[in-house]
Amino acid sequence: MDGAFDYIIVGAGSAGSVLAERFATAGKRVLVLEAGGSDRRFFVQMPLGYGKTFYDQRVNWGYRTEPDPGLNGQRDYWPRGKILGGSSSINAMVWVRGHADDYADWQQATGRSDWGWEAALAGYRQIEDCADGGDHWRGQGGPLHIRSNKAHAHPLVAPFLQACEAAGLPRTPDFNGAQQEGAGIYQLTIKGGRRNSAARAFLRPALATRRVALRTGAQVTRVLIEGRRATGVEYQWKGKAQRALGGEVILAGGAINTPQLLMLSGIGPARMLRDQGIEVRLDQPNVGAHLNDHQGINYTYRMTVPTLNQILRPWWGKARVGLQYLLTGGGPLGVSINHAGGFFKTDPALERPNMQLYFQAFSTLIPRGETRPVLTPDPFPGLSIGLSNCRPSSRGSVELASPDPLAPPRIHGNVFSTPQDVDEMLAAVKMLRRIAEQAPLKTLIAEELRPGPQVAGDDALVEDFRQRSGTVFHPSCTARMGRDPASSVVDGDLRVHGIDGLRVCDAAAFPTLIGGNTNAPAILIGWLGAQRILATAPAAG
Repeated sequence: MDGAFDYIIVGAGSAGSVLAERFATAGKRVLVLEAGGSDRRFFVQMPLGYGKTFYDQRVNWGYRTEPDPGLNGQRDYWPRGKILGGSSSINAMVWVRGHADDYADWQQATGRSDWGWEAALAGYRQIEDCADGGDHWRGQGGPLHIRSNKAHAHPLVAPFLQACEAAGLPRTPDFNGAQQEGAGIYQLTIKGGRRNSAARAFLRPALATRRVALRTGAQVTRVLIEGRRATGVEYQWKGKAQRALGGEVILAGGAINTPQLLMLSGIGPARMLRDQGIEVRLDQPNVGAHLNDHQGINYTYRMTVPTLNQILRPWWGKARVGLQYLLTGGGPLGVSINHAGGFFKTDPALERPNMQLYFQAFSTLIPRGETRPVLTPDPFPGLSIGLSNCRPSSRGSVELASPDPLAPPRIHGNVFSTPQDVDEMLAAVKMLRRIAEQAPLKTLIAEELRPGPQVAGDDALVEDFRQRSGTVFHPSCTARMGRDPASSVVDGDLRVHGIDGLRVCDAAAFPTLIGGNTNAPAILIGWLGAQRILATAPAAG
Protein backbone atom coordinates (compact mmCIF):
# COMPACT_ATOMS: atom_id res chain seq x y z
CA MET A 1 0.00 0.00 0.00
CA ASP A 2 3.03 2.22 -0.42
CA GLY A 3 1.67 5.72 -0.97
CA ALA A 4 -1.61 4.44 -2.37
CA PHE A 5 -3.84 6.57 -0.17
CA ASP A 6 -4.32 10.23 0.60
CA TYR A 7 -5.63 9.41 4.08
CA ILE A 8 -5.33 6.51 6.47
CA ILE A 9 -8.22 6.56 8.95
CA VAL A 10 -7.86 4.52 12.12
CA GLY A 11 -11.34 3.57 13.27
CA ALA A 12 -14.66 3.26 11.42
CA GLY A 13 -16.79 4.70 14.20
CA SER A 14 -18.98 7.80 14.22
CA ALA A 15 -16.30 10.30 13.17
CA GLY A 16 -14.25 7.88 11.06
CA SER A 17 -17.26 6.86 8.96
CA VAL A 18 -18.08 10.50 8.27
CA LEU A 19 -14.48 11.28 7.35
CA ALA A 20 -14.45 8.43 4.86
CA GLU A 21 -17.62 9.68 3.17
CA ARG A 22 -16.47 13.30 3.05
CA PHE A 23 -13.05 12.41 1.65
CA ALA A 24 -14.51 10.05 -0.93
CA THR A 25 -16.96 12.73 -2.04
CA ALA A 26 -13.98 15.06 -2.45
CA GLY A 27 -12.31 12.50 -4.73
CA LYS A 28 -9.66 11.37 -2.23
CA ARG A 29 -8.29 7.85 -1.84
CA VAL A 30 -8.87 6.49 1.64
CA LEU A 31 -7.86 3.46 3.69
CA VAL A 32 -10.02 2.73 6.74
CA LEU A 33 -8.70 0.31 9.36
CA GLU A 34 -11.22 -1.00 11.90
CA ALA A 35 -10.41 -3.40 14.73
CA GLY A 36 -13.99 -4.69 14.87
CA GLY A 37 -16.07 -6.53 12.34
CA SER A 38 -19.21 -6.07 10.30
CA ASP A 39 -22.29 -4.35 11.65
CA ARG A 40 -24.53 -6.67 9.67
CA ARG A 41 -25.83 -8.37 12.80
CA PHE A 42 -29.48 -8.75 13.74
CA PHE A 43 -29.18 -7.32 17.25
CA VAL A 44 -27.12 -4.39 15.95
CA GLN A 45 -29.66 -3.48 13.29
CA MET A 46 -32.67 -3.98 15.57
CA PRO A 47 -32.97 -0.75 17.60
CA LEU A 48 -33.70 -2.31 21.00
CA GLY A 49 -31.11 -5.00 20.34
CA TYR A 50 -28.42 -2.89 21.96
CA GLY A 51 -29.25 -4.65 25.20
CA LYS A 52 -27.81 -7.79 23.64
CA THR A 53 -24.60 -6.05 22.56
CA PHE A 54 -23.88 -4.46 25.94
CA TYR A 55 -21.46 -7.22 26.97
CA ASP A 56 -20.88 -8.89 23.60
CA GLN A 57 -17.10 -8.93 23.13
CA ARG A 58 -17.55 -9.58 19.42
CA VAL A 59 -18.78 -5.99 18.99
CA ASN A 60 -17.72 -4.29 22.21
CA TRP A 61 -14.37 -3.40 23.76
CA GLY A 62 -15.97 -3.86 27.19
CA TYR A 63 -13.58 -1.69 29.19
CA ARG A 64 -13.51 -1.48 32.97
CA THR A 65 -12.25 1.44 34.99
CA GLU A 66 -9.85 1.25 37.85
CA PRO A 67 -11.46 1.14 41.31
CA ASP A 68 -12.99 4.58 41.74
CA PRO A 69 -13.11 6.32 45.12
CA GLY A 70 -16.07 8.35 43.88
CA LEU A 71 -18.00 5.10 43.40
CA ASN A 72 -17.06 3.65 46.80
CA GLY A 73 -14.10 1.85 45.26
CA GLN A 74 -16.13 0.06 42.59
CA ARG A 75 -14.99 -0.52 39.01
CA ASP A 76 -17.37 0.86 36.40
CA TYR A 77 -18.09 -0.87 33.10
CA TRP A 78 -17.52 1.19 29.96
CA PRO A 79 -18.85 -0.37 26.74
CA ARG A 80 -17.39 1.02 23.53
CA GLY A 81 -18.21 -0.09 20.01
CA LYS A 82 -15.74 -2.48 18.39
CA ILE A 83 -17.60 -2.71 15.09
CA LEU A 84 -18.28 -0.75 11.93
CA GLY A 85 -20.07 2.36 13.11
CA GLY A 86 -18.29 2.24 16.46
CA SER A 87 -20.46 3.16 19.40
CA SER A 88 -23.16 4.44 17.03
CA SER A 89 -23.80 0.74 16.36
CA ILE A 90 -24.41 -0.17 20.01
CA ASN A 91 -25.78 3.04 21.56
CA ALA A 92 -29.33 4.09 22.51
CA MET A 93 -29.65 6.18 19.31
CA VAL A 94 -30.71 9.42 21.01
CA TRP A 95 -29.91 12.43 18.79
CA VAL A 96 -29.03 15.45 20.92
CA ARG A 97 -26.63 18.11 19.71
CA GLY A 98 -25.98 19.84 23.01
CA HIS A 99 -26.48 23.46 23.98
CA ALA A 100 -25.43 26.27 21.64
CA ASP A 101 -23.13 27.65 24.34
CA ASP A 102 -21.25 24.34 24.39
CA TYR A 103 -19.96 25.21 20.95
CA ALA A 104 -19.11 28.71 22.10
CA ASP A 105 -16.84 26.89 24.56
CA TRP A 106 -15.25 25.06 21.63
CA GLN A 107 -14.70 28.34 19.82
CA GLN A 108 -13.10 29.87 22.88
CA ALA A 109 -10.85 26.83 23.45
CA THR A 110 -9.62 26.75 19.86
CA GLY A 111 -9.76 30.44 19.08
CA ARG A 112 -11.57 29.44 15.90
CA SER A 113 -15.05 30.43 14.71
CA ASP A 114 -15.18 27.30 12.55
CA TRP A 115 -15.77 25.32 15.76
CA GLY A 116 -18.35 27.78 17.12
CA TRP A 117 -22.13 27.54 17.19
CA GLU A 118 -22.83 29.04 13.78
CA ALA A 119 -20.47 26.56 12.13
CA ALA A 120 -21.91 23.71 14.19
CA LEU A 121 -25.49 24.66 13.29
CA ALA A 122 -24.62 24.81 9.59
CA GLY A 123 -22.91 21.43 9.85
CA TYR A 124 -25.84 19.79 11.60
CA ARG A 125 -28.31 21.14 9.05
CA GLN A 126 -26.18 19.60 6.29
CA ILE A 127 -25.89 16.28 8.11
CA GLU A 128 -29.53 15.82 9.06
CA ASP A 129 -32.57 14.46 7.29
CA CYS A 130 -35.19 15.21 9.95
CA ALA A 131 -38.52 13.40 9.76
CA ASP A 132 -40.21 16.50 11.19
CA GLY A 133 -38.89 18.62 8.34
CA GLY A 134 -36.27 21.31 8.03
CA ASP A 135 -36.29 24.86 9.35
CA HIS A 136 -33.79 27.40 10.66
CA TRP A 137 -32.67 24.92 13.31
CA ARG A 138 -33.05 21.55 11.60
CA GLY A 139 -31.84 20.02 8.37
CA GLN A 140 -33.63 17.93 5.78
CA GLY A 141 -32.16 15.98 2.88
CA GLY A 142 -28.82 15.18 4.54
CA PRO A 143 -27.28 11.71 4.78
CA LEU A 144 -28.42 10.94 8.36
CA HIS A 145 -32.13 10.32 8.88
CA ILE A 146 -33.41 11.46 12.30
CA ARG A 147 -36.74 9.95 13.28
CA SER A 148 -39.30 11.75 15.35
CA ASN A 149 -40.49 9.41 18.09
CA LYS A 150 -43.79 11.17 18.73
CA ALA A 151 -45.92 8.45 17.14
CA HIS A 152 -43.96 5.69 18.90
CA ALA A 153 -43.79 7.08 22.44
CA HIS A 154 -45.14 4.87 25.22
CA PRO A 155 -48.47 5.99 26.76
CA LEU A 156 -46.68 6.74 30.06
CA VAL A 157 -44.67 9.49 28.33
CA ALA A 158 -47.68 11.84 28.49
CA PRO A 159 -48.10 11.72 32.30
CA PHE A 160 -44.32 11.99 32.70
CA LEU A 161 -44.22 15.19 30.65
CA GLN A 162 -47.22 16.58 32.56
CA ALA A 163 -45.44 15.83 35.85
CA CYS A 164 -42.34 17.63 34.57
CA GLU A 165 -44.47 20.69 33.78
CA ALA A 166 -46.01 20.56 37.25
CA ALA A 167 -42.48 20.47 38.69
CA GLY A 168 -41.54 23.61 36.75
CA LEU A 169 -39.97 22.04 33.67
CA PRO A 170 -41.82 23.24 30.56
CA ARG A 171 -42.46 21.24 27.40
CA THR A 172 -39.77 21.52 24.76
CA PRO A 173 -40.83 20.40 21.28
CA ASP A 174 -37.26 19.94 20.04
CA PHE A 175 -34.13 19.66 22.18
CA ASN A 176 -32.14 20.57 19.06
CA GLY A 177 -34.26 23.61 18.26
CA ALA A 178 -34.61 27.06 19.75
CA GLN A 179 -34.51 25.91 23.39
CA GLN A 180 -32.85 22.90 24.99
CA GLU A 181 -34.21 23.39 28.50
CA GLY A 182 -37.45 21.56 29.25
CA ALA A 183 -38.96 18.09 28.86
CA GLY A 184 -39.98 16.35 25.67
CA ILE A 185 -39.67 13.35 23.38
CA TYR A 186 -36.27 12.27 22.10
CA GLN A 187 -35.46 12.02 18.41
CA LEU A 188 -33.64 8.86 17.34
CA THR A 189 -31.21 7.72 14.65
CA ILE A 190 -33.59 5.09 13.27
CA LYS A 191 -34.58 4.65 9.64
CA GLY A 192 -37.07 2.14 8.29
CA GLY A 193 -37.20 0.26 11.58
CA ARG A 194 -33.42 -0.22 11.65
CA ARG A 195 -30.61 1.46 13.52
CA ASN A 196 -29.23 4.28 11.40
CA SER A 197 -25.62 4.13 12.52
CA ALA A 198 -22.74 6.14 11.11
CA ALA A 199 -21.71 3.03 9.18
CA ARG A 200 -25.10 2.83 7.48
CA ALA A 201 -25.48 6.57 6.82
CA PHE A 202 -21.90 7.42 5.84
CA LEU A 203 -19.47 4.51 5.50
CA ARG A 204 -21.52 2.37 3.13
CA PRO A 205 -22.10 5.26 0.69
CA ALA A 206 -18.36 5.98 0.91
CA LEU A 207 -17.53 2.36 0.04
CA ALA A 208 -19.87 2.56 -2.94
CA THR A 209 -17.64 5.22 -4.50
CA ARG A 210 -14.79 2.69 -4.72
CA ARG A 211 -12.41 5.32 -3.45
CA VAL A 212 -12.42 3.82 0.04
CA ALA A 213 -10.65 0.60 1.01
CA LEU A 214 -11.83 -0.98 4.26
CA ARG A 215 -10.13 -3.60 6.38
CA THR A 216 -12.05 -5.01 9.33
CA GLY A 217 -10.38 -7.02 12.09
CA ALA A 218 -7.38 -4.72 11.62
CA GLN A 219 -6.10 -3.41 14.94
CA VAL A 220 -3.60 -0.61 14.58
CA THR A 221 -0.76 -1.06 17.05
CA ARG A 222 1.47 1.91 16.29
CA VAL A 223 1.73 5.09 14.28
CA LEU A 224 4.99 5.02 12.34
CA ILE A 225 6.99 8.19 12.90
CA GLU A 226 10.18 9.37 11.27
CA GLY A 227 11.67 12.40 12.95
CA ARG A 228 8.65 14.62 13.55
CA ARG A 229 6.42 13.20 10.81
CA ALA A 230 3.93 10.36 10.79
CA THR A 231 4.57 8.16 7.76
CA GLY A 232 1.92 5.47 8.22
CA VAL A 233 0.69 2.85 10.66
CA GLU A 234 1.46 -0.67 11.74
CA TYR A 235 -1.45 -3.03 12.38
CA GLN A 236 -2.38 -6.62 13.09
CA TRP A 237 -4.53 -8.26 10.44
CA LYS A 238 -5.26 -11.96 9.99
CA GLY A 239 -2.58 -12.85 12.51
CA LYS A 240 0.20 -10.94 10.79
CA ALA A 241 1.85 -7.56 11.24
CA GLN A 242 1.06 -5.23 8.34
CA ARG A 243 2.02 -1.70 7.40
CA ALA A 244 0.18 1.05 5.57
CA LEU A 245 2.38 3.90 4.39
CA GLY A 246 1.82 7.29 2.82
CA GLY A 247 -0.77 10.00 3.18
CA GLU A 248 -1.93 11.66 6.36
CA VAL A 249 -2.81 9.49 9.36
CA ILE A 250 -6.06 10.36 11.14
CA LEU A 251 -6.88 8.73 14.46
CA ALA A 252 -10.62 8.22 14.96
CA GLY A 253 -10.68 5.38 17.47
CA GLY A 254 -12.52 7.27 20.19
CA ALA A 255 -11.73 8.76 23.56
CA ILE A 256 -10.15 5.55 24.93
CA ASN A 257 -8.43 3.95 21.96
CA THR A 258 -7.02 7.12 20.42
CA PRO A 259 -4.93 8.23 23.42
CA GLN A 260 -3.85 4.63 23.94
CA LEU A 261 -2.57 4.46 20.36
CA LEU A 262 -0.81 7.81 20.66
CA MET A 263 1.00 6.56 23.76
CA LEU A 264 1.89 3.24 22.14
CA SER A 265 3.41 5.34 19.34
CA GLY A 266 5.60 7.33 21.74
CA ILE A 267 3.39 10.41 22.01
CA GLY A 268 2.32 11.06 25.58
CA PRO A 269 3.63 11.71 29.10
CA ALA A 270 7.34 10.92 28.84
CA ARG A 271 7.72 9.35 32.26
CA MET A 272 4.79 6.98 31.73
CA LEU A 273 6.11 5.96 28.32
CA ARG A 274 9.59 5.26 29.66
CA ASP A 275 8.14 3.22 32.51
CA GLN A 276 6.48 1.05 29.86
CA GLY A 277 9.67 0.77 27.82
CA ILE A 278 8.34 2.87 24.94
CA GLU A 279 10.62 5.26 23.06
CA VAL A 280 9.47 8.84 23.59
CA ARG A 281 8.77 10.56 20.30
CA LEU A 282 6.99 13.55 21.82
CA ASP A 283 6.56 14.39 25.49
CA GLN A 284 2.91 15.40 25.56
CA PRO A 285 1.35 15.15 29.05
CA ASN A 286 -2.13 16.05 27.76
CA VAL A 287 -2.49 12.73 25.96
CA GLY A 288 -4.93 10.69 28.03
CA ALA A 289 -5.56 13.56 30.42
CA HIS A 290 -8.70 15.71 30.85
CA LEU A 291 -11.00 12.66 30.54
CA ASN A 292 -14.56 13.91 31.01
CA ASP A 293 -17.72 11.82 31.05
CA HIS A 294 -21.36 12.06 32.07
CA GLN A 295 -22.35 10.18 35.21
CA GLY A 296 -25.90 8.92 35.61
CA ILE A 297 -28.30 7.14 37.94
CA ASN A 298 -31.79 5.64 37.63
CA TYR A 299 -34.65 5.82 40.11
CA THR A 300 -37.04 2.87 39.69
CA TYR A 301 -40.73 2.67 40.50
CA ARG A 302 -43.33 -0.05 40.74
CA MET A 303 -46.35 1.07 38.76
CA THR A 304 -50.07 0.45 39.05
CA VAL A 305 -50.47 0.31 35.26
CA PRO A 306 -48.75 -1.89 32.64
CA THR A 307 -45.31 -0.96 31.32
CA LEU A 308 -43.00 -2.59 28.80
CA ASN A 309 -42.00 -5.09 31.49
CA GLN A 310 -45.21 -7.05 30.94
CA ILE A 311 -44.45 -7.32 27.23
CA LEU A 312 -40.68 -7.87 27.23
CA ARG A 313 -40.33 -10.28 30.16
CA PRO A 314 -42.53 -13.37 29.38
CA TRP A 315 -41.56 -15.71 26.54
CA TRP A 316 -44.85 -15.16 24.79
CA GLY A 317 -44.38 -11.41 24.98
CA LYS A 318 -40.91 -11.65 23.50
CA ALA A 319 -42.28 -13.87 20.74
CA ARG A 320 -45.08 -11.42 20.04
CA VAL A 321 -42.91 -8.31 19.79
CA GLY A 322 -40.28 -10.26 17.87
CA LEU A 323 -42.83 -11.27 15.25
CA GLN A 324 -44.18 -7.72 15.18
CA TYR A 325 -40.70 -6.37 14.51
CA LEU A 326 -39.89 -8.94 11.84
CA LEU A 327 -43.15 -8.26 9.99
CA THR A 328 -43.37 -4.49 10.34
CA GLY A 329 -40.09 -3.14 11.73
CA GLY A 330 -42.18 -1.58 14.50
CA GLY A 331 -43.27 -2.24 18.06
CA PRO A 332 -41.14 -2.02 21.21
CA LEU A 333 -38.11 -3.60 19.52
CA GLY A 334 -38.10 -0.88 16.85
CA VAL A 335 -37.33 2.03 19.22
CA SER A 336 -34.87 3.00 21.91
CA ILE A 337 -35.75 2.34 25.54
CA ASN A 338 -35.31 6.10 26.09
CA HIS A 339 -38.60 7.52 24.82
CA ALA A 340 -38.46 10.92 26.50
CA GLY A 341 -36.34 13.08 28.73
CA GLY A 342 -35.33 16.62 29.37
CA PHE A 343 -32.77 19.18 30.48
CA PHE A 344 -32.95 21.26 33.64
CA LYS A 345 -30.91 23.50 35.93
CA THR A 346 -30.15 22.62 39.53
CA ASP A 347 -29.65 26.35 40.14
CA PRO A 348 -31.80 28.96 38.34
CA ALA A 349 -28.77 31.26 38.21
CA LEU A 350 -27.07 28.93 35.70
CA GLU A 351 -26.97 30.10 32.10
CA ARG A 352 -27.74 26.65 30.65
CA PRO A 353 -29.08 23.31 31.87
CA ASN A 354 -26.62 21.19 33.80
CA MET A 355 -28.69 17.99 34.09
CA GLN A 356 -30.31 15.62 31.60
CA LEU A 357 -33.35 13.37 32.19
CA TYR A 358 -34.15 9.98 30.66
CA PHE A 359 -37.59 8.35 30.83
CA GLN A 360 -38.03 4.60 30.37
CA ALA A 361 -41.37 2.74 30.63
CA PHE A 362 -39.29 -0.24 31.68
CA SER A 363 -37.18 -1.32 34.64
CA THR A 364 -34.37 -3.75 35.37
CA LEU A 365 -31.56 -3.89 37.86
CA ILE A 366 -28.28 -2.75 36.33
CA PRO A 367 -25.56 -4.75 38.10
CA ARG A 368 -21.82 -4.15 38.09
CA GLY A 369 -21.24 -7.84 37.40
CA GLU A 370 -20.73 -9.67 34.13
CA THR A 371 -24.32 -9.63 32.90
CA ARG A 372 -26.88 -6.96 32.27
CA PRO A 373 -30.38 -8.45 31.84
CA VAL A 374 -31.63 -5.66 29.61
CA LEU A 375 -34.13 -7.96 27.96
CA THR A 376 -35.13 -9.55 31.27
CA PRO A 377 -37.18 -6.80 32.92
CA ASP A 378 -38.37 -6.82 36.51
CA PRO A 379 -41.30 -9.20 37.13
CA PHE A 380 -43.74 -6.38 37.82
CA PRO A 381 -44.83 -3.20 36.02
CA GLY A 382 -41.83 -0.93 36.43
CA LEU A 383 -40.66 2.48 35.30
CA SER A 384 -37.28 4.20 35.45
CA ILE A 385 -36.43 7.87 35.47
CA GLY A 386 -32.75 8.53 35.04
CA LEU A 387 -30.55 11.58 35.00
CA SER A 388 -26.97 12.49 34.25
CA ASN A 389 -24.83 15.56 34.73
CA CYS A 390 -24.10 17.66 31.64
CA ARG A 391 -20.82 19.38 32.50
CA PRO A 392 -19.06 17.60 35.37
CA SER A 393 -15.97 19.29 36.74
CA SER A 394 -14.29 15.99 37.71
CA ARG A 395 -11.52 14.83 35.40
CA GLY A 396 -10.13 11.36 34.86
CA SER A 397 -7.40 9.90 32.67
CA VAL A 398 -6.43 7.10 30.32
CA GLU A 399 -3.02 5.51 30.87
CA LEU A 400 -1.09 2.62 29.41
CA ALA A 401 -1.29 -0.49 31.53
CA SER A 402 1.15 -2.34 29.32
CA PRO A 403 3.31 -1.84 26.21
CA ASP A 404 1.30 -4.69 24.68
CA PRO A 405 -0.93 -2.95 22.09
CA LEU A 406 -3.59 -5.63 22.52
CA ALA A 407 -3.89 -5.07 26.28
CA PRO A 408 -6.64 -2.70 27.49
CA PRO A 409 -5.53 0.66 28.85
CA ARG A 410 -5.96 1.76 32.44
CA ILE A 411 -8.98 4.07 32.84
CA HIS A 412 -9.39 6.33 35.86
CA GLY A 413 -12.94 7.71 35.85
CA ASN A 414 -12.34 9.80 38.97
CA VAL A 415 -16.04 10.69 39.18
CA PHE A 416 -17.61 12.85 41.89
CA SER A 417 -14.12 14.03 42.85
CA THR A 418 -15.19 17.67 43.22
CA PRO A 419 -17.71 19.14 45.67
CA GLN A 420 -19.46 20.83 42.74
CA ASP A 421 -20.30 17.51 41.09
CA VAL A 422 -21.56 16.02 44.34
CA ASP A 423 -23.70 19.06 45.13
CA GLU A 424 -25.18 19.14 41.61
CA MET A 425 -26.08 15.46 41.66
CA LEU A 426 -27.64 15.80 45.09
CA ALA A 427 -29.84 18.64 43.88
CA ALA A 428 -30.67 16.67 40.73
CA VAL A 429 -31.91 13.52 42.47
CA LYS A 430 -34.11 15.71 44.64
CA MET A 431 -35.57 17.21 41.47
CA LEU A 432 -36.13 13.73 40.09
CA ARG A 433 -38.12 12.80 43.17
CA ARG A 434 -40.04 16.04 42.89
CA ILE A 435 -41.11 15.11 39.36
CA ALA A 436 -42.28 11.68 40.53
CA GLU A 437 -44.40 13.37 43.22
CA GLN A 438 -46.42 15.36 40.69
CA ALA A 439 -49.80 14.45 39.25
CA PRO A 440 -50.70 12.66 37.11
CA LEU A 441 -47.55 10.51 37.36
CA LYS A 442 -47.83 10.20 41.14
CA THR A 443 -51.25 8.55 40.89
CA LEU A 444 -49.75 5.80 38.69
CA ILE A 445 -46.81 4.99 40.99
CA ALA A 446 -47.29 2.25 43.58
CA GLU A 447 -43.90 2.78 45.28
CA GLU A 448 -40.33 3.88 44.77
CA LEU A 449 -38.17 0.76 44.67
CA ARG A 450 -34.68 2.06 43.99
CA PRO A 451 -33.29 3.54 46.07
CA GLY A 452 -36.53 3.43 48.09
CA PRO A 453 -38.13 5.95 50.47
CA GLN A 454 -35.91 4.80 53.32
CA VAL A 455 -33.02 6.55 51.55
CA ALA A 456 -33.59 10.08 52.76
CA GLY A 457 -31.39 12.94 53.87
CA ASP A 458 -28.42 14.39 52.04
CA ASP A 459 -25.81 11.93 53.32
CA ALA A 460 -27.93 8.92 52.39
CA LEU A 461 -28.70 10.27 48.92
CA VAL A 462 -25.02 10.98 48.26
CA GLU A 463 -24.09 7.50 49.45
CA ASP A 464 -26.73 6.04 47.15
CA PHE A 465 -25.53 7.72 43.98
CA ARG A 466 -21.93 6.89 44.80
CA GLN A 467 -23.00 3.25 45.12
CA ARG A 468 -25.42 2.95 42.21
CA SER A 469 -24.45 5.49 39.55
CA GLY A 470 -22.36 4.79 36.49
CA THR A 471 -21.19 6.18 33.19
CA VAL A 472 -23.73 7.06 30.54
CA PHE A 473 -21.07 6.21 27.98
CA HIS A 474 -19.87 9.65 26.84
CA PRO A 475 -16.07 9.73 27.46
CA SER A 476 -14.38 12.65 25.73
CA CYS A 477 -11.50 15.17 25.70
CA THR A 478 -8.51 12.82 26.10
CA ALA A 479 -6.65 14.33 23.11
CA ARG A 480 -8.40 17.65 23.12
CA MET A 481 -8.23 20.53 20.69
CA GLY A 482 -6.75 23.82 21.75
CA ARG A 483 -4.55 26.64 20.63
CA ASP A 484 -1.79 25.97 23.19
CA PRO A 485 0.31 22.76 23.07
CA ALA A 486 0.86 23.15 26.80
CA SER A 487 -2.81 22.36 27.48
CA SER A 488 -4.01 20.48 24.38
CA VAL A 489 -2.99 17.71 21.99
CA VAL A 490 -4.26 18.96 18.62
CA ASP A 491 -4.79 22.37 17.07
CA GLY A 492 -7.95 23.77 15.49
CA ASP A 493 -7.17 21.86 12.29
CA LEU A 494 -6.93 18.64 14.33
CA ARG A 495 -3.17 18.36 13.76
CA VAL A 496 -1.17 16.86 16.61
CA HIS A 497 1.01 19.63 18.02
CA GLY A 498 4.62 18.81 17.14
CA ILE A 499 4.00 15.90 14.73
CA ASP A 500 3.36 16.48 11.03
CA GLY A 501 1.00 14.28 9.06
CA LEU A 502 -0.95 13.11 12.13
CA ARG A 503 -4.40 14.25 13.23
CA VAL A 504 -7.07 13.26 15.72
CA CYS A 505 -10.74 13.50 14.74
CA ASP A 506 -13.12 11.90 17.22
CA ALA A 507 -14.56 12.52 20.71
CA ALA A 508 -11.03 12.47 22.13
CA ALA A 509 -10.50 15.82 20.36
CA PHE A 510 -13.52 17.52 21.94
CA PRO A 511 -12.17 20.65 23.64
CA THR A 512 -14.89 20.32 26.29
CA LEU A 513 -17.65 17.82 26.97
CA ILE A 514 -20.94 18.61 25.25
CA GLY A 515 -23.99 18.87 27.54
CA GLY A 516 -26.02 15.98 26.15
CA ASN A 517 -25.62 12.70 24.29
CA THR A 518 -22.35 12.67 22.43
CA ASN A 519 -23.06 10.74 19.24
CA ALA A 520 -24.30 13.84 17.42
CA PRO A 521 -21.19 15.90 18.24
CA ALA A 522 -18.97 12.91 17.39
CA ILE A 523 -20.56 12.83 13.93
CA LEU A 524 -20.28 16.61 13.72
CA ILE A 525 -16.56 16.59 14.50
CA GLY A 526 -16.11 14.19 11.60
CA TRP A 527 -18.10 16.49 9.31
CA LEU A 528 -16.45 19.75 10.31
CA GLY A 529 -13.11 18.01 10.76
CA ALA A 530 -13.18 16.80 7.18
CA GLN A 531 -13.62 20.40 6.06
CA ARG A 532 -10.61 21.50 8.07
CA ILE A 533 -8.47 18.56 6.95
CA LEU A 534 -9.27 19.04 3.26
CA ALA A 535 -8.65 22.79 3.54
CA THR A 536 -5.25 22.27 5.13
CA ALA A 537 -4.05 19.18 3.28
CA PRO A 538 -0.32 19.22 2.52
CA ALA A 539 0.60 19.98 -1.06
CA ALA A 540 1.08 16.95 -3.29
CA GLY A 541 4.63 15.85 -3.87
